Amino acid sequence: MSDEPRPRRPQVRFESWIDRQVREAIERGEFDNLPGMGKPIPNLGDRDENWWIKQKLEREGLKPPLPESLALRREREEIQRTLADVPTEERARAIVVDLNERIKESWLRRGEGPMIVVSRLNVDQVIAEWRRRRSAAAG
Repeated sequence: MSDEPRPRRPQVRFESWIDRQVREAIERGEFDNLPGMGKPIPNLGDRDENWWIKQKLEREGLKPPLPESLALRREREEIQRTLADVPTEERARAIVVDLNERIKESWLRRGEGPMIVVSRLNVDQVIAEWRRRRSAAAG
């Protein structure tokens, strides 16, 4: 064997099909003046796994859902507004009973969000207020 170094092969670079497509598109100027050119990509550094949900809600003009305890508390606070257009006492009572059941169920399981204890409504008091408001609205 000889001590002579082996000749090096010339480095030949092969361009893949996709690399060629991109290079030709650049040469044609297809990537010039694109929207957002020179600006950082929005939310690139965010590590929020729900980023796409938040963007969808924002695009649709919707608010993200509240945690169960907060939603129940809001529903409880707005019960008379909810009942305002309910035509019968039977239906109004069913709505209040349903809300009370959902409140009770929320006590039994730990949901997401802040721990907020929501008290149940007194069905008879809510219905009495519903009657008073209906008679006041009637005249």
